Amino acid sequence: MASQTVRGMRDAIQLKKIAPAALLEDHCRRVREENETLGTFLSYDSPDHRAKTGPLAGIPFAAKDNLVTATLPTTCGSLMMKDYRAPYTATAIERLTRAGATLIGKTNLDEFSMGSSTEHSAFYPTCNPWDQDRVPGGSSGGSAAAVASGQVPFALGSDTGGSIRQPASFCGVVGMKPSYGAVSRYGLVAFASSMDQVGPLVRDVRDCALILDILIAKDEKDSTSVSHPDAEGFYEAVTQCPDHLQGVRIGVPDEFLGAGVDREVRGLVEEAAQNFRSLGAEVERCSLPHTNLALPVYYLMASAEASSNLARFDGIRYGARVSGERVFDVYQRSRGQGFGPEVRRRILLGTHVLSAGFYDAYYLKAARVRQQIAFELNEAFESFDLLLTPTTPTPAFKRGQHLDDPMEMYMADVCTIPANLAGIPAISLPGGFVRGLPVGIQLMGPRFGEIKILKAAEVFQRATDYHENQPAGRREGSR
Repeated sequence: MASQTVRGMRDAIQLKKIAPAALLEDHCRRVREENETLGTFLSYDSPDHRAKTGPLAGIPFAAKDNLVTATLPTTCGSLMMKDYRAPYTATAIERLTRAGATLIGKTNLDEFSMGSSTEHSAFYPTCNPWDQDRVPGGSSGGSAAAVASGQVPFALGSDTGGSIRQPASFCGVVGMKPSYGAVSRYGLVAFASSMDQVGPLVRDVRDCALILDILIAKDEKDSTSVSHPDAEGFYEAVTQCPDHLQGVRIGVPDEFLGAGVDREVRGLVEEAAQNFRSLGAEVERCSLPHTNLALPVYYLMASAEASSNLARFDGIRYGARVSGERVFDVYQRSRGQGFGPEVRRRILLGTHVLSAGFYDAYYLKAARVRQQIAFELNEAFESFDLLLTPTTPTPAFKRGQHLDDPMEMYMADVCTIPANLAGIPAISLPGGFVRGLPVGIQLMGPRFGEIKILKAAEVFQRATDYHENQPAGRREGSR
């Protein structure tokens, strides 16, 4: 396991047990050989053999294909962007490359990050390495599957309503959404700007802390970027924390364990709560009644923001162009053929709720409820240090199972959305197995409470071995 973590590879390079060039070539070979089966990458590159310095020198990584890069295409999983080449590279990727890491490819995603299964990619779906008949989650499914399969030791994803944490749960890896504004969004193709956040998918909590030390920093290029009080102190805090959680108060909200949550998933959360108790934490049930409204609030507000953000992709300023006799024909044909059905659905919903006569009834009301959800969560953190919930209500579902029922698909994010609405940090870490499939547990903390979350997650991982399991005997199949 150690050799597949970022730390294990870093130590092997420093001890000269492996050459950086050999490490990069090995991972690139795995991507080339396995991509036809897993569909994790949309583009990849030959390794850069130039000597690098820094804390991640020689370590390969991947990035979700909605983070722009000057060296590789940025498609957002959409025909609208299939030929797009950006003139610059996203800040998050630049910070990692300056630390010595090497980007070897861009990972598959639901088109413009709109989906929960990576089946809405315009190019091909991604398979779950644990069972290729099942989805890896989404929209960062390509990044999660790439880490779970060992193609890369870590990858970047983006999280608007759970798009890092939900696939982390389905694929048995660690995924974290930092506080809103903690990681630069410069170079991230926007879905819902008030919720989007870049974060890492990794094998364990220590690797997560190591990557956050590099990613979290104020960026003048991003107007929503903020200074984090604990910047560059995450790894040290995690490695030096004790093996107990004495004095830590953890709340378990009733609303996250109700109808729709698989009975065995509920059992794993209750087991995790008992584990936290045995580690010294005080664990109590609590209630967050307005979080039951998080799902409709999210889809109203996120769709409204998406309709605005995607207006630029019209076949003239951005995106694929389909000719027409009039300007309106160009707009209609370019957007109609460039966008897939899920993106069109959300644009139409967002345009509707922002239109005259409906703004007050839908968008404004949703914004008020969002404010109440955020208030309720912040109030909970006056009594608790952390909140424990399932990451997803079920384990990974079968490919195609929910494609004809958008509401069933949307339910996969029901546990993760509240953190995005409130802008607070949250992590998913392996919490056990249901019917042979990995299932994650989620820890949420107050704004800028990443260290609280990481410490508790690290102590939990020291006491359990769920994160050490890997997909075994991946069955051969096709996309």
